[in-house]
Amino acid sequence: MSDFLLEHEPSVRMGFFFGSLVLFGMWETLRPTRTPTVPRLWHWLNNLGLTVFNSFLLRFTFPVLAAGFAAITTTNGWGLLNWLDLPLVPATLIAIVVLDLVVYGQHVLFHAVPLFWRLHKVHHADVDYDVTTGARFHPVEIMLSMGIKLGVILVLGPPVVAVILFEIILSSMAMFNHANASLPTGLDRVLRLFVVTPDMHRVHHSINRREHNANFGFNISLWDRLFGTYKAAPDAGQTGMTIGLTDYQDNRRQSLLWMILLPFRSEKG
Repeated sequence: MSDFLLEHEPSVRMGFFFGSLVLFGMWETLRPTRTPTVPRLWHWLNNLGLTVFNSFLLRFTFPVLAAGFAAITTTNGWGLLNWLDLPLVPATLIAIVVLDLVVYGQHVLFHAVPLFWRLHKVHHADVDYDVTTGARFHPVEIMLSMGIKLGVILVLGPPVVAVILFEIILSSMAMFNHANASLPTGLDRVLRLFVVTPDMHRVHHSINRREHNANFGFNISLWDRLFGTYKAAPDAGQTGMTIGLTDYQDNRRQSLLWMILLPFRSEKG
């Protein structure tokens, strides 16, 4: 299975990406939580244009990406999980949980360090919260994230299948919890005990600084509760809250070029 996934990784990941995009895009179209303020076609073209640009940049910048590097560590016996020689299933589960914790920690770091925040605010400057926001990140942030991931893989030594599954889960969950849609209250209450739901993560995109420094998780909701960064709901409610950042409320039609140049503009305020 690992060999098949590694050999067909790009097509498998692309299939899950577009499948999630269509599924959650239909969900937010049929049952939107908030009224969009930017023409949807413009919003999608520019956000997804940035995603496509990032994908090509990663392929041409790194000689090997996460799954390929995991194969190298496995072949050479590098990393903690290879040294412990655990069976595939527990090693895979441990790797997915550890990688998710690292993503949570990285997210907190990108809010806390001003230099990293300049990059990450491209994600938060989006004034409409929808499925494409989950794939909207600055190219330099994407490359830094890959560098961090490769470092974790070197130390951890996860199975190849664990890395591929984690990448698929992370991408799909990012689109799920950024969807402009909401689950029934009872279902949301149960699900968010385990995973991050749209109503839970939407709080993180509030214009309110205290709220956007909460709910950092992408997959497992436990981390926010464990580290004291959990907030159940925005003070103004899901439809009353303002999405985005104060400085960019007037820049609603944010183009691909605008997003790429944003970190290099002088800070406002």
